Amino acid sequence: MPIINWDFMLDPWLISVLLIGFVVMSVVTIIWGIRAHRFKIAAGMEELIDRTAVVKVNLEPQGTVFVDGERWAAISESGPVKAGEEVIITKVDSLKLYVRKKEEK
Repeated sequence: MPIINWDFMLDPWLISVLLIGFVVMSVVTIIWGIRAHRFKIAAGMEELIDRTAVVKVNLEPQGTVFVDGERWAAISESGPVKAGEEVIITKVDSLKLYVRKKEEK
């Protein structure tokens, strides 16, 4: 029969503090996880649709636009667009953006 030594005891306050700390960390982790799943996707091609870009090389119908600090090859769906004008991104196909002229208000 094994001999059990009952002389070793943990302080109940230490156990309580450790348990409360574990519960608090678990709750915070769960809350952050739930919040992370509620955010809209902020990366990828889908994010570019309906954004405004500036034409860098005339679109006749192909050219280059500048959006979010990057240059993209673009095709105009609304006729020629001159450099410096703003366009709206309507579709993304691989590494090409399809754009239309931004309508003035």
